[in-house]
Parts: sequence; structure tokens; C-alpha cells
Amino acid sequence: MACANHWAGCINPLVYNLTNNWRSTVFSVAFTRVMPAWHQLKAAYDQGLVAGEVMAVGDILKVVTLHRASDMYGPLPVLHFGEARSPYDAQDVLYDHFFQTLNNSISVLEDFLATTPDSKALVKVDAVYGGDFAKWLKFARSLKLRLAMRIRYVEPDLALQYAQEAIDGGVITSTDENALLQTYRQITVTNPLEMIWNSYNDARMGASMDSYLNGYEDPRREKMFTTVTLVENGQEIQGYAGIRIGINVTSKAQAVSSYSNMRVTGTDPYLWMNAAEATFLRAEYELRWGSAATAGTLYEQAVTPSFEERGADNVKGYLSDATSTPAAYKDPLNKHSMASPQSTITVAWNAAADFETNLERIITQKWIAIFPLGTEAWTAHRRTGYPRLLPAVVDNSGGAVNVALGARRLPYPVEEYTENPTNLQAAVSALNGESVNGAGDTQGTRVWWDRKNLN
Repeated sequence: MACANHWAGCINPLVYNLTNNWRSTVFSVAFTRVMPAWHQLKAAYDQGLVAGEVMAVGDILKVVTLHRASDMYGPLPVLHFGEARSPYDAQDVLYDHFFQTLNNSISVLEDFLATTPDSKALVKVDAVYGGDFAKWLKFARSLKLRLAMRIRYVEPDLALQYAQEAIDGGVITSTDENALLQTYRQITVTNPLEMIWNSYNDARMGASMDSYLNGYEDPRREKMFTTVTLVENGQEIQGYAGIRIGINVTSKAQAVSSYSNMRVTGTDPYLWMNAAEATFLRAEYELRWGSAATAGTLYEQAVTPSFEERGADNVKGYLSDATSTPAAYKDPLNKHSMASPQSTITVAWNAAADFETNLERIITQKWIAIFPLGTEAWTAHRRTGYPRLLPAVVDNSGGAVNVALGARRLPYPVEEYTENPTNLQAAVSALNGESVNGAGDTQGTRVWWDRKNLN
């Protein structure tokens, strides 16, 4: 599902016809791996066997996992997890729990670091920050900022309060503070994206990414994707090409050779959050509640670390480009080309532009900068309507999905209908009650925070 926004592949999900393994994987990981492990840690903490700062990190990890799952499904069985046939919590209740959990972790880590700033208690088991509690603290505040901006259209006052608290406390600002799951440790054998893109050969650059990167002649292209042979004016050239989402691929071999692949190895770290995202969130905060001029400064500061972490050059020239726009999509196989691009947004900041134009500018560049964090890319698109993406070609949803808007969530796993039916039906009722278009357990139903008028 998330791959529909950053890259394309996996045919059934992208034509809005999800098999149960796609519906159930995220749910299963959250509730068979993460939550049981968290419960064990909490039990040890309650017995005095685990220190408060370690529990604080465990709580941050809980929020990292469950907010992604909730953003995909909506209501989830969290607060009563472990009870027989666990009841579900509405998403507004879950978000309140996430904020309170993060606030507590932030407070605990602030107090701990005030007296023990050089502790390395987790150094042997921490595959993200190597036991650096100060970086975990910044990550917790950055995560709070992410979730605060998430609720902007449904709880604007709370969004402002929580975002301001996170920013005032201090969030991720440099690439050495990026939250990256290292893959060289025994905890994670290999980067799972390497398996999907290279071993399985199940994904390729998406057509929307093609449109933006090629239109801007983005210097990050060569760092992110491989080239393929294209024909231009009768001549063969090397270039970058993406595949339309929601098409029926008749030849996988032809597809994998015709469209650009991601540059990834098994030892590359796996991204959770980077300085670019945190700074784009601050830019959006300023655009909404501060000044367009300050938002522009932060916007440029956000693009800069994205170039830095990619090893790309000429960020100043890129940021001054006020003429280049996304390119019209040309399918190398001449099947699904689009005569016009979906957007005309330029790169250079324009403080005189209207709010929506500059919001589109921020979110479009954020979308590029957080690749390959597909879940967050999908969520940003659902929340704001940006970037403007090419629609799926084939729609097998039976009318459940508005193709112009794309899929809004994942349906619950089939197993929940057979193993937890009463609570599942209550969850669907809660989903309908907090949705602006309650249409039941479908891909077209908008979750609680998905409130912006996108029509």
C-alpha cells in the first residue's frame, strides 16, 4: 500500500484488490512481535528490573510501531492488548495515548540526561542510536512533532500546542541525528528493501517520482535510482524511468528491465526519520502559524540535509530554480504515458505565493527527501493532498476507492472477522463514527485525522 506513493510494484495492492497477506502483515507484526515484547519489558520495569530511561526508549519504540499501524488501519486494540478478544480503541483515543506516552518518555529522558549525560547503558543492544539517550530524546520530540502535524486538520489547537512543545524542546536538525536502523548488527540481518528491490525484483521507481525528479533534473536521482536505456529523438540514451501504479504487468522481466531500480544494498541502514523530515515539519508549522519568510528559510534548510545524506551536489542551484516544473510522464513501453504532469510546482521558495502553493512545495520536497519511507509518504499525501500523484490505471476496488484520491487505509485482516468478530464490528463502527466519509472496512474510508477537503 505505501509503495503506491514512492514506488510501484506488487500488482494486486496497487489496483486496490488486497489479498489477506497484504491486509494482515502490519497488523501481525504490531501485535505478535512488538506489543508482546513491550509487555515483557513493562513487566520487568514494574518489578524494578529495568531502569526508567530504558523503559522510556521502549515506549518510544511502541509509539513508532503503533502510530504507523493506526495510520494504516484506524482503530486498533492497544490499551487492552492481551485481554481475551481485545477490544479496539478509536484513533483519537490512540493518538492521545501516543502523545501522553511520548510526553512521559521525553520527561524521563530529560531528567535522566540532566544527571547522567554520558550513559551508554544500551550501547550493546541499540541498533538505532548506539545507546545515545540524547539522540533518543530528540527523536521522541521529532516524533511528537510528526504526530502533531498529523492532527492539524482535526485538532488544530492541540496540533499547535504539541508541535510548539516539540520544537521548543529541540528536534532532529542534523544528519548525524537521523533515526536509522543499522543493518550490520545481529538484530537485523539485512535491509528488507534490498530483498524487495533486488532479490525479489518486485518494485521499481514510480511514475510520479519519475515526473518530479526528471522535471527538476534533481541531482539526487543518480544517488537514488539506477538508469535504464531510453529512446529520445530516435537515439538511445541512459535515463531514469518510473512505472505507473495500478497496471496489469504482463511481463515481469520486461518491467524490471525497463524501469529504474532503487540503489540499495543489504548493509544500508533502514530509515525511520531524518533531519530533512523534521525540518520540513518545522517549515509547515511556520507556514501555518508563523511567517512565510521563516517557513522559506526552514524549507531550504530541509532540502540541504537531504542533498547531504545522498551525497548530491549543487543544492544552492537547485533551491534557486524558479522555472523547472514536474515533467509529463513518458512510459518507456509506450503504454501508459500522460500528456500533462499532475503539478506545476517549482522548487524555489516564493514567500509571496498563497498558502496552498507553498504547502505543496514543502510536502513535495519532503516526499522526495524521505524516500524510501513509503508509509510516511503515503500518510503525508493523504493528510495534505500533496504531492500530486498520477492516479492508478486499473481500479479493482468495486467502487470503494475514489481513484482521484487513492486508497485511504488498509482493511482489517480476515482473521479478525473470525477470531475477534464482536470487537472488530465495534472497531468498524468507531471508524465510521470518526471518519468524514464512513464507508466501513474498505480502502476508501478516511481515518480520523484525514479531514482536509481534497475535492
